[in-house]
Amino acid sequence: MDMKKFILLITVMTVLASCGSKDRGELVGVKGKKWHPEKPYGMQLIPGGSFIMGKADDDLAGVHDAPAKTVTVRAFYMDETEITNSEYRQFVHWVRDSIVRMKLAVLADEVGLVPEDGGIGEYAFKDADTANMSVYEKYMFENYTGLGPTGYEGRKINHDVDLIFDTAEYPDEYYTEVMDTMYLPLEESYNGQRTWDVKKFKFQYNYMDIQEAARNRSVKRKDVILKEEIEIYPDTTVWIRDFAYSYNEPMHNDYFWHDAYSDYPVVGVTWQQAKAFCEWRTINKNSYQKSKRGSAMVNRFRLPSEAEWEYAARGGLQAATYPWGGPYTKSDRGCFMANFKPVRGDYAADQALYTVEAKSYEPNDYNLYNMAGNVSEWVNASYDASSYAYISTINPSVNDEDNKRKIVRGGSWKDVAYFLQVSSRDYEYADSARSYIGFRTVQDYMGTQVTKNSNNK
Repeated sequence: MDMKKFILLITVMTVLASCGSKDRGELVGVKGKKWHPEKPYGMQLIPGGSFIMGKADDDLAGVHDAPAKTVTVRAFYMDETEITNSEYRQFVHWVRDSIVRMKLAVLADEVGLVPEDGGIGEYAFKDADTANMSVYEKYMFENYTGLGPTGYEGRKINHDVDLIFDTAEYPDEYYTEVMDTMYLPLEESYNGQRTWDVKKFKFQYNYMDIQEAARNRSVKRKDVILKEEIEIYPDTTVWIRDFAYSYNEPMHNDYFWHDAYSDYPVVGVTWQQAKAFCEWRTINKNSYQKSKRGSAMVNRFRLPSEAEWEYAARGGLQAATYPWGGPYTKSDRGCFMANFKPVRGDYAADQALYTVEAKSYEPNDYNLYNMAGNVSEWVNASYDASSYAYISTINPSVNDEDNKRKIVRGGSWKDVAYFLQVSSRDYEYADSARSYIGFRTVQDYMGTQVTKNSNNK
């Protein structure tokens, strides 16, 4: 091709490109869909800002553990209450039902049954019939499905058919066989009741260790994508183990599953289980967003950092002792402001013996309930007595994966007033569950930055 023809070709291509574009050849940027921030259900927007984190100088013991330091956090959403039993049961049921559906689909595949056959065939993998697949779905099915240890990775289970839990209505022997594997064996049952084998309620998720990827730029991406599998059922025996020589069997038997306690904060959950809940909540919401074609994916839910928790607990009040201000735990009418252990161990003095409903007492100025008392709360931070000395002053976060001592904040129904102070720090081991530790989640705010001194809402 000679030079004249080459120049002519480039000119024609340029003209065609300009004619087919709405930008008139200008640098206008790539524009996506207009973004409209949506407040997550049950959460409050915490505007970003600066605050003095840590203890006052007159707390001679605590000041060594949490010296005062001015830090700044970005805007985020936070659950207005602790995660309740009812909300955590939604997670447990989702995991249980997903495992049952997978077992049903695998057995249907093994015996060669499809939806038209009825019975367990109705629970066959959705890809059992490839006729209704999109081009993309068919390509992914033919090229990637089954690439894993079980051979069933990537196959879609059927959520359209309701599960059957009444033994009198089981559709066939295959269905009965699968359900039988989910219950405790007969020799471990009593009074004619078979209960779920909750050790089989395991949640799997993958995540990327972004911190490691940023520190080690030579590491391969696949090496920082990690997999977790964890049993997610709360440890109900905490009500017995936490209190020697004490009768708490009713709480062990009823607290998590009975509807009488649905709106009470979940307890008996480890730090790892709290993190797993956050991952599930993200997956659950984004699955719904994906089903609404064109809807944007949401930011991941997570545990708050220690600084975020304290900032939110203060409710915009600088130098406050408690979320309501302070320094007293009673109102001007003589009523206790939180659920804790007052008056030298008189648990009932605040009209609560154990936990109370998550929406009890008055919320703080960010409309968050029980940021002091009721249950202590896991945060995404590892305990280091000297961490305040070296943390960043912007969005400080210290979470050493090798340090299994994880921070809990806010105090609980069995704690004295000192641990209810917004600046008090305590810790528990990540794999430990307690009858007085729960959690709440946060989500990063996307869009225009919102600060406490801004007029934006």
